[in-house]
Amino acid sequence: MKNHISRRRVLQTIATTFAVSSLPQFSQAADIKSTAGATHQFAIGETDFLLNGKRLQIRCGEIHFARVPREYWQHRLKAIKAMGLNVVCAYLFWNYHEWHEGQYDWQGQRDAAEFCRLAQQEGLWVILRPGPYACAEWEMGGLPWWLLKHEGNFLRSSDTRFIEPAARWLREVGRVLGPMQITRGGPILMVQVENEYGFFGSDLAYMRLMRKIMLNAGFDVPLFACNPTNAVVRSHIPELFSVANFGANPEQGFKALAEVQKGPLMCGEFYPGWFDTWGTPHKRGDMGKVIRDLDYMLKVNGSFSLYMAHGGTSFGLWAGCDRPMRPDTSSYDYDAPISEAGWMGDKFAQFRAAITPYLLPGETITEAPPTNPVIAIPAFKLAETAAVMANLPAAVIHAVSPQAIEHYNISRGLIAYSTTLSAGPDGVLEATLVRDLAWVFIDGKAAGVMDARSRRFRVNLPARARPVKLEILLYTIARVNFGMEMHDRKGVHGPIHFIAKTGSSSNPEKQLINNWEIRALDFGADARLPALDWQPIVSDKFASADVMKPAFWRGSFSVDTVGDTFLDVSSWGMGAVWVNGICLGRFWNIGPTQTMYLPGPWLKPGQNEIVVLDLSGPERSEIAGLKLPVLDQLRPEKDFFPRNNRSQLMLAGLFPVHEGSFLAGSAQQEIRFAKLAFGKQFCLESLDDFDGKGFAAVAEIELFDHDGKIMSQATWTIAYADSEESVREDGSALNAINGQASDHWHTALNGKIALPHPHRLVIDLGSKIKISGFRYTPRQGSDDATGRIKTYRVFIGESLVSAAN
Repeated sequence: MKNHISRRRVLQTIATTFAVSSLPQFSQAADIKSTAGATHQFAIGETDFLLNGKRLQIRCGEIHFARVPREYWQHRLKAIKAMGLNVVCAYLFWNYHEWHEGQYDWQGQRDAAEFCRLAQQEGLWVILRPGPYACAEWEMGGLPWWLLKHEGNFLRSSDTRFIEPAARWLREVGRVLGPMQITRGGPILMVQVENEYGFFGSDLAYMRLMRKIMLNAGFDVPLFACNPTNAVVRSHIPELFSVANFGANPEQGFKALAEVQKGPLMCGEFYPGWFDTWGTPHKRGDMGKVIRDLDYMLKVNGSFSLYMAHGGTSFGLWAGCDRPMRPDTSSYDYDAPISEAGWMGDKFAQFRAAITPYLLPGETITEAPPTNPVIAIPAFKLAETAAVMANLPAAVIHAVSPQAIEHYNISRGLIAYSTTLSAGPDGVLEATLVRDLAWVFIDGKAAGVMDARSRRFRVNLPARARPVKLEILLYTIARVNFGMEMHDRKGVHGPIHFIAKTGSSSNPEKQLINNWEIRALDFGADARLPALDWQPIVSDKFASADVMKPAFWRGSFSVDTVGDTFLDVSSWGMGAVWVNGICLGRFWNIGPTQTMYLPGPWLKPGQNEIVVLDLSGPERSEIAGLKLPVLDQLRPEKDFFPRNNRSQLMLAGLFPVHEGSFLAGSAQQEIRFAKLAFGKQFCLESLDDFDGKGFAAVAEIELFDHDGKIMSQATWTIAYADSEESVREDGSALNAINGQASDHWHTALNGKIALPHPHRLVIDLGSKIKISGFRYTPRQGSDDATGRIKTYRVFIGESLVSAAN
């Protein structure tokens, strides 16, 4: 590959479709007259992006205006510019602007056009990513919840139930942001069509339809598609310019692009860090490798977009959920070069230093903006409480058997289910499905918790001498934002049964529980608090069961001057926080995040009000504002169901359904079995590894059903892993089934001393399924990445793991 390309020919056409021998159909050129009076032209040439006929190496940084207080947009854009970047990449989240069907909101914090204007004012071009699907660790990947009122799996397909509202959305985007294109004097250079579709499906006609919708919406700048390296070849269409997403190994990423098109090389998402999920270690990027890869891209004339240059915060209830069910933290710090609060430290300086030698003629790097003021707030107590169950709305939904909340036009929040349970012996309450967490009460007394993360939908109930009131309080954390699992319909799903323990194990007495009353505190788009009946706390001692029930808490604090701070919520259980009516996001004492970012502009001199929703109860009702965040403190002992590490394998006497050897390298590999296998649990056994260091690592495992199609992972859980790294990095086994190739399961490092092979990973599929094969994604990265499996065996059966009591 040549380091510099001499030919820089502009393709002289702006037609929607055209034919140029050996050239792709994505190239377009655009002439505009900017507000400053200068005429500009942007085009995609054979080897370069071209601005006014001159080579433009795109050095882009992604920030999401929805994750940054509007008052700080300009500060963050100045920081982007000061790092040496010349473009900012901006996502639109469809559900952020159309929470209710047909009602669009572009005001205040949602003013995307103003964000683009500010970028242009700071001398930055814009790459727009309008969806309709975004991912981005955002609620349902940016898709609106009301789509789920329809039955079935139809998202991101040509089904009219998806295409028609998506087309309306994109026409609305064109109306609002079309004038911001470079063709009309604005800063938008390119617009993305869909997002990483190759990770989701293979319907290229769908991508062509989405492209047509974008054109009909009035976008006349170059359109492009992005996909992970492993998906570029199978998802490319020549009508769209392709870019590759990766966090390592740019050589392979650029090679994948060269296989499908002739044009400039670009990494659409280059990952300097990663996002956090509740209950897993805080992620940190390897700056040595990041800077080496960045330097390689710049040397070979590659363009890039840092994802994220500044992550920010998923304020409100917008944080998404990794699949199959691993909710994301509200902090979206991402270990990015510009921190959650906009700080620019050593990582920022390293990026700036790496970019400086590659500035284009006439370019200079601006000075970084000053850090915004930071304050500490002395500890204060919250003195009032309002029990959730005592503050439910009067409106009642009557249901024989509960359905998904979308069926009742409920978007998200707290949903209470109540009925009468007849007298009887002790037994088990069992729901068909619970999304996400549910607390069960008998006559107001806590009986247990149901948890979608581990698919625990059963709670033991005591014997009853008389009929009792049975209540279930459901909390929706977040809809899955990735894969087929985005069809994530929330609620307690019926039928619901009571299984008496008096029956035999083979024929238990099973009582169908019907006739439910449902009440909902629907938090809506901006998580607005309802009117609450506040009661004073009469004692600081939390011995009372009434105090420990799910409740809202209220207090106030005073500041002389405003500034950013980080609320210490480590003494609280799990829930959400509001300050002066603005929802800051979610907290959960299991970590890794133990603080919540509170931007200074949302405070006021003097008294400020705070409300905390705590569903599991605090250790003490106290909060302080810290000057530094706590992003890396795990407390697994605080979880509802601490992980049971005593599971035992039961492979003795079993024959593998398949055995073989993987190819070396990081490419995805598809394995087909000689005949269909049938079972509830899937075990991948690693017998040795390519580098001989004794580790095992897997980026992703996907299974093919009896028709050869990729299965949904919505019902999957990890049944067993012989070990997993949780100290030096997040090597948890769930990484192997979360759809993210950039992270991985890795066996315990133990001071670089590997446990001996074999290593085993067992996935519970939720039910018995016919399996025709699997797709294996090795750990990504450079050729020396540890743990890539060489020889392996696969076992499939009804029960490959026995959990010790």
